Amino acid sequence: MSFAQLEDGRIHYDLAGPASAPALVFSNSLGATLSMWDPQTSALSKQFRVLRYDTRGHGQSSATPGPYSIEQLARDVLALLDELQLDRVHFCGLSMGGQTGMWLALNAPARLQKLVLCNTAAKIATPEMWNPRIEAVRTGGMKSISTAVIGRWFSADFRAKSPAVVASTKLMLEGANPDGYAANCAAVRDFDARETVAAIRVPTLVISGTHDAATTPADGRYLADHIPGARYTELNAAHLSNIEDRDRFNSELVAFLNS
Repeated sequence: MSFAQLEDGRIHYDLAGPASAPALVFSNSLGATLSMWDPQTSALSKQFRVLRYDTRGHGQSSATPGPYSIEQLARDVLALLDELQLDRVHFCGLSMGGQTGMWLALNAPARLQKLVLCNTAAKIATPEMWNPRIEAVRTGGMKSISTAVIGRWFSADFRAKSPAVVASTKLMLEGANPDGYAANCAAVRDFDARETVAAIRVPTLVISGTHDAATTPADGRYLADHIPGARYTELNAAHLSNIEDRDRFNSELVAFLNS
């Protein structure tokens, strides 16, 4: 286990792959740990230096008092890169991780080589959705929302075909710190880049899932249409497309990063 010390806590991370290879950072979905990127790490760590981390409030990273902001989460990434002496990286973020990537591309573009925005949106849902979820988690814990969240994370076909993967992912979600989860819900609730994403100049790939009801293909196309030169691809998946359609996800990601 590796940890980077921040001013107000620590970030748990995993670094795999050749030190001489291009660095590729993976940033998690809300409620997930760095283990959500296992399908990518095993496939890509021979040609990239793969950096995964638990977002503040998740996994083994510090769950400092909330609410958080996407800017705060993105500055954690910059601090982690500084700690590891990584000057420029490829950045791949899913959902909340994608919003972290948008902030970095807008505010620290010199640190990014290429940006991959997966199953995300410039604005995800409304306070009317987020506030009851925050309250549910604070009063009933993670199990009170886990079944509904898993229903959004994976399509019905995948849930039927891969019950073991779904079950292990649900355990990961239910193991999340409720206070950390709620603090991160607030970060996503308050982030809105609809008026600013057009200023992104980092080469960008947008990945959506055809069956994603949380961050829809329309959300993905909005990003691709507004970010100059962005590419768009759509996978046969719901929200966690990197798990549900892992082989195509990996091939699309590598093709873009090597282009």
